[in-house]
Amino acid sequence: MIKPSGQSRPPTNGAQDAPAGPPDRIGEAGSMGDDVRSDCWVRVTFGNEPGIQLNSRVEVFYGESIRSLASEAAEALGAAGASIQIEDGGALPWVIAARLEAAVKAADSGIVDSYLPERTIPHRTPVADRLRRSRLYLPGNTPRFMLNAGLHAPDGIILDLEDSVAPTRKKQARLLVRNALRCHDFGPAEVMVRINQLPLGLEDLEVILPEGPEMILIPKVENPEQVQEVETACNSIADKAGVFPPLLMPIIESGRGAWLALDIAEASPQVAALTIGLEDYTADLGVERTAEGRESFWARAQLVNAARAAGIQPIDTVFSDVDDVEGLRASVLEAKALGFVGKGCIHPRQIRVIHEAFAPTTSEIEKATKIVEAFDLARSRGEGVVALGSKMIDPPVVQRAQRTVDLAVTLGLLGQNWREQEAEKEEASDA
Repeated sequence: MIKPSGQSRPPTNGAQDAPAGPPDRIGEAGSMGDDVRSDCWVRVTFGNEPGIQLNSRVEVFYGESIRSLASEAAEALGAAGASIQIEDGGALPWVIAARLEAAVKAADSGIVDSYLPERTIPHRTPVADRLRRSRLYLPGNTPRFMLNAGLHAPDGIILDLEDSVAPTRKKQARLLVRNALRCHDFGPAEVMVRINQLPLGLEDLEVILPEGPEMILIPKVENPEQVQEVETACNSIADKAGVFPPLLMPIIESGRGAWLALDIAEASPQVAALTIGLEDYTADLGVERTAEGRESFWARAQLVNAARAAGIQPIDTVFSDVDDVEGLRASVLEAKALGFVGKGCIHPRQIRVIHEAFAPTTSEIEKATKIVEAFDLARSRGEGVVALGSKMIDPPVVQRAQRTVDLAVTLGLLGQNWREQEAEKEEASDA
């Protein structure tokens, strides 16, 4: 365990011989220990001799800058007279700033000011119709998982404030996620935040929404009014902060939510996708979640139909066995067959499998291009009937083929000028 230079760590509950006078006000935040990386532990004590005690793995290189950051943050928060103890496991400045602010506010709940590190990431512009094949969940109170998340190239990053964060760490996680939105580059991934179940989630929005997340995931939605409550709060906060209102993704996690899926999907024009959480759903039904998924088939089909009826994206649940690669692949192919366009993931190694399984196959692309070409030819001739060989092609089949072609082009599996390439192939074969 890391210890401050020259002294042992005092009991975390402050249970020690106290000097005469008012009791100390003590607050702590963060993590400590020999195995901690990219994080820190901060204790703030009001009533002790002011000063900063630092024990850092990177003391030689960054000791002075960490002390300077702590001093500046403490002054901004009204804690310049406090004793600050930091055990640093190589945390980035925005992590240290979040931990120190959380510790200050834990020591004195009357402090409402914030210390915002300099923004290095521009506000993001939400895009409703974008790829959401994979969404990587990251625990909102564990910065080390955030640092390289973008390198794994998921379509989306979910900074989670709900199930992955212990109840006693919720406030800490909010500040960490807020600073991550301001300062950390997740690459081209869509940056999302899963807030807590209402009404606690509204408090999350007050802290994180001014930093411009692109999408808010709303857990355990059971009626459209919950979505509308989040929409109203988001738009009000975004307007005051001068940022884009985020898109919304309700999560269906109960029998009631599944029954009202269409109402929920149509509750707000900012709803861009609908997803399902099967652990809570099966618990609500009082059944075991199985690999076959028979117990959740109706709910998943209901969600797909509701999403399609509302013109939004249906997104499947996570696959919880990280080591079962073939099981994951089969789960994605089943989801794709049901009409889902994306899936949640809990580990970076799942991303590649998900992307491969959701991509159209070579035969699917060849069939789709032939259908689209047949439709283009019929339209150019002014014909109302589309035929491919001896088969008549209905408009819904053409629409599905066009979606496959568009996805193939987006994924780089088909060139933008694929029509010209196909024409050249035909000329070559006729020659």
